Amino acid sequence: MQPIVAVIAQGMMGSAVANCLTVNGIEVRTSLDGRGPDSLARAKAAGMTAASDAQIAACDIILSILPPGSALALAEKLAPALRAAAKKPVYVDCNALDPASVLRIARVVEESGATFVDGGIIGGPPEPGSKATKIYLSGPDAAKAAVLENFGLYMPIQPGPIGAASAMKMSYAGITKGFTALAAGMMLAATRAGTAEALKAELSSSQPALYGWLSRSMPRMYSKAYRWVAEMEEIAAFVGEDPAAAKFYQGAAELYTRIAADFEGPNKETAMLEAFVAKKG
Repeated sequence: MQPIVAVIAQGMMGSAVANCLTVNGIEVRTSLDGRGPDSLARAKAAGMTAASDAQIAACDIILSILPPGSALALAEKLAPALRAAAKKPVYVDCNALDPASVLRIARVVEESGATFVDGGIIGGPPEPGSKATKIYLSGPDAAKAAVLENFGLYMPIQPGPIGAASAMKMSYAGITKGFTALAAGMMLAATRAGTAEALKAELSSSQPALYGWLSRSMPRMYSKAYRWVAEMEEIAAFVGEDPAAAKFYQGAAELYTRIAADFEGPNKETAMLEAFVAKKG
């Protein structure tokens, strides 16, 4: 019997996950209350069906895919419906969270009687038939969510308790998105100092693979910077026993806050970054 799945919300990642499921015949429900036209359009394109909290709670599996700062609020919002549900769902938090934050959400979900599974997404929005995007799962009930591998998702189980999948996500994103922040800061500094072209030439010559990666990843960052702020804050908490590392990620959060504001406004710094990674000719 095919499971009924809820995916919340309808961002680029959530709608892509939903699309992978719907093209494989899965009914995917979502909450569209208060959502804007872009979210409504993505939900429609992905084949998602609008549902009430009660209808969400009646699903077999719920995938929470949100900006990390909204993850706890969603669990708390759904908790009354989860408590009232005759059949309890499996609730998978797929957000970029410090394991300590995951445990707080798990407590809310488990107190409602639902089953909690920890998740961590590595990769971009998935495409049907591809395994490039992994949704790592952990916890004693991870296999209950991994059944969605039969319907278009790639969900490897990370050995360990609730929090292990999120620790994997924090570690990976700390390197990739942390390095993007480091590179952005230095590109901006070089531009202000008038040495951007020299640095660009040196990177292209002595570090071609690194420069190629930055040329691809940097432009994709601008529109996502606002979502990466809370993620950097979660990573700062994750490395909290290392004060120096925590300060680095707190600084990265501040940098992404500034870039997000610039992207929505004057486009001064994003233009500087774009010029640095732009190909000539």
